[in-house]
Amino acid sequence: MKTLSVIIPALNEEKTLVKTLDCLTGQGEIVVVDGGSTDRTVELATNYGATALSSLPGRGIQMNAGACNSSGDNLLFLHADTLLPTGFRELIEKTLESSVVAMGTFSLGFNTTEKKLLAIAKVANLRSQLLHLPYGDQGFFMTRSKFDEVGGFPEIEIMEDFVFVRKMKSLGKIVHRPEFVTTSSRRWHNLGCIKTTLINQLIVGGYLVGVSPARLSRMYKRLRGLRPNIS
Repeated sequence: MKTLSVIIPALNEEKTLVKTLDCLTGQGEIVVVDGGSTDRTVELATNYGATALSSLPGRGIQMNAGACNSSGDNLLFLHADTLLPTGFRELIEKTLESSVVAMGTFSLGFNTTEKKLLAIAKVANLRSQLLHLPYGDQGFFMTRSKFDEVGGFPEIEIMEDFVFVRKMKSLGKIVHRPEFVTTSSRRWHNLGCIKTTLINQLIVGGYLVGVSPARLSRMYKRLRGLRPNIS
């Protein structure tokens, strides 16, 4: 069996990280890369036996740091509020056995039965299946060699997952697995489903027409009502 490193970028995730780590115990190397938390994120990660690293904030920066400080043959990049399906390690290894596969991802699910969010997940999964453009909250996994071949994640302020997937597509097939991750619905509840969807599409559209990631990041934070120094 190939070795697996699970890399989790985190920032003030003490309320969600424990459940995620519970699902990962005994399944491989766990690397939590903290971007400057002011809560117990680092302490909790250490208590669970994970390797806890510190880096500058920014998911691309944090995930690259985690990859550089991990040892697995296969890499899984996971959000701190996302739970994996049963048997995920074997599913990852099976998917990556084929040389034509560049990377894989799971289907998106939420920790709620709310109809609006179920509809959003369905649309997201259709996009992932048909366009081969998954987002980071579905979990990304690939071999270390493929990760190294594209030079890792772009260390930009926003849209790092979108850009990374487009780079990976040049190496081969993006596999969308039918098994579901369960991710937190908190981001959607904070602003409401419609507003969150509109903001997300605005940011994607802005990137595609050439707006810089730095400007998009400022716009994203302003629309969400965040201070400029919050990721």
